[in-house]
Amino acid sequence: MPSTPVHALPANAAGTVTALERGIAVLRCFTETIPTLSNAELSLRTGIPKPTVTRLATTLVSLGMLRQDPVTERFALAAGVVPLASAFLAHVDVRAVARPHMAALAERFSGAVYLAVRDDLDMVLIEIARSRSATLRSNHELGARIAMRESALGRAYLCALAAHDASAHARLVAQLARADRAAHERAAAGLAQAQADFAQDGLCLSLGEVSPLVHSVAVPLEDARGDLLALNFGAPSFAMPEGYLRDTVGPALREAVEAMRQEMLGR
Repeated sequence: MPSTPVHALPANAAGTVTALERGIAVLRCFTETIPTLSNAELSLRTGIPKPTVTRLATTLVSLGMLRQDPVTERFALAAGVVPLASAFLAHVDVRAVARPHMAALAERFSGAVYLAVRDDLDMVLIEIARSRSATLRSNHELGARIAMRESALGRAYLCALAAHDASAHARLVAQLARADRAAHERAAAGLAQAQADFAQDGLCLSLGEVSPLVHSVAVPLEDARGDLLALNFGAPSFAMPEGYLRDTVGPALREAVEAMRQEMLGR
């Protein structure tokens, strides 16, 4: 468990409803790899006192957003969150444009291609394409959360954000550092290298930093509304040396993003 709250409330959030912020912070604690949490764990991850977490979780259970195991008393997401995710995904037009390009990239390079948006301090997968001939199948599914610091997806987003809005980038980096100072310091060299790679080639790499067996490369993508996303290709490290990612796969990703941009402009 983290030593500092992972989903702590933002400081000085003037004009917001604290109770709503706290409820959403509780929901954000659940991930693909953390499906259940106790009351104490929710309190630790959010920084919210246990009695308040109990009331929030009870309310979310009554609304169908959470469920509680009657034996272990641990909480998990409930079916009530599905319509929200479905409503969001149904109106992300970039997914329809991206699908054929992602499928072509996955087959061409025998790996997995992800399209992701930022949510809080993670990148969330909203579209996935996998090669039928891939030698190592990714276990990530739609909605999976990918760490921002260590992943090519997150690094591409951060670098693009720095170019678009330097103040927003500075706030996000400060938020990442507050959430886990030790992890942020460990990732400093990788983030600095990502900035250099982005400045030179317009791409970011992650070489075994999320998973020791996987190398990946990502580039940013801006949708028709001006929102930033990231497009990633990943494959087994033994099949994807760094040079091949930089010189062959990365440029192919950039070409796909440009083709997608033209299609979105046409629409």
